[in-house]
Amino acid sequence: MSVLDVMIYPHPILRQKLEDIETIDEDLKKLSEDMADTMYESRGVGLAANQINSTKRIIVFDPEADAEKRNYTVLINPHIIEKEGSQISKEEGCLSLPEIRSDVKRYAKVKVKALNLDGEEIEMEGTDLVGIILQHEIDHLNGTVFIDRLSSLKKKFYHKKLVKQAN
Repeated sequence: MSVLDVMIYPHPILRQKLEDIETIDEDLKKLSEDMADTMYESRGVGLAANQINSTKRIIVFDPEADAEKRNYTVLINPHIIEKEGSQISKEEGCLSLPEIRSDVKRYAKVKVKALNLDGEEIEMEGTDLVGIILQHEIDHLNGTVFIDRLSSLKKKFYHKKLVKQAN
């Protein structure tokens, strides 16, 4: 088990848009296991690679956050290909933005195309918590953090608070 350090906002890698992965190898599989270990240890439901200072376009998630079952999903090069339904607003938090929680508008349903660890192309639909996790983690891979989706007033407030905490 390898628990990695979680990058805290405003670390610059959290603003980096990550490029697709070309090769799925043992190092990538090990990275996904380490990401899952980190997610469970941090009591999160999802983790994107740039949150652990990697430039690989990969996420792991487990909506049950059950470290004993370890029923997590790994998505390589995930991209949202469809968004449906009215935007819902649910309170979100983020391992890279500790102690910050706020309502974020997200689509009710998304469809994602990605590769699994065997290199097979898959599509998955996400609604409710899974849909929110997919949108949140794919945002990370695109250099977006959840406070970017808030009103400009809330964004400025949280940005100031987080920068102050980092110093």
